[in-house]
Amino acid sequence: MTTVFTHLESPLGLLLLSGVDAEDGFALSAVTAPRQKGALTEPADGWTHDPQPLAPAVEQLTAYFAGELTEFDLRLAPVGTGFRQRIWSALDDIPYGKTVTYGELGAAAGQSPRAVRAVGGAVGANPLLIVRPCHRVMGANGALTGFAAGMDAKRWLLAHEGGTTLF
Repeated sequence: MTTVFTHLESPLGLLLLSGVDAEDGFALSAVTAPRQKGALTEPADGWTHDPQPLAPAVEQLTAYFAGELTEFDLRLAPVGTGFRQRIWSALDDIPYGKTVTYGELGAAAGQSPRAVRAVGGAVGANPLLIVRPCHRVMGANGALTGFAAGMDAKRWLLAHEGGTTLF
């Protein structure tokens, strides 16, 4: 399986986008930002620079940053455990401009309220920054909490979306 990549200049800095050929066609596997904790910010050895298959992701992210897109429509192929996949999938249901707590996200993914730390770990490991909106997840009291790309990036994304109203 060949992994391809491209870069996109954004308000958060130079994003690294990567994708793979999946069973049913090409799929985006990661979007990472500079200084993002636990994520590649440079292509791995063996990856091929090929912007063409990533053009839909670049177009949609560009439209998002321009304020013209509120929901992504991309084939996704993030790599993670079944638990992480369920949490990441639940991120897709958080509406643009709204936020949820880690507990609410876990409940939406069918997890016990006691799993809030595990939910937080899964959110922090989200490989599809922005596309899967982990920036919309807040602490139990609605407070801003950690974000793998940094708190300034989280604040920018929330302000860009027009608020931090709990969903």
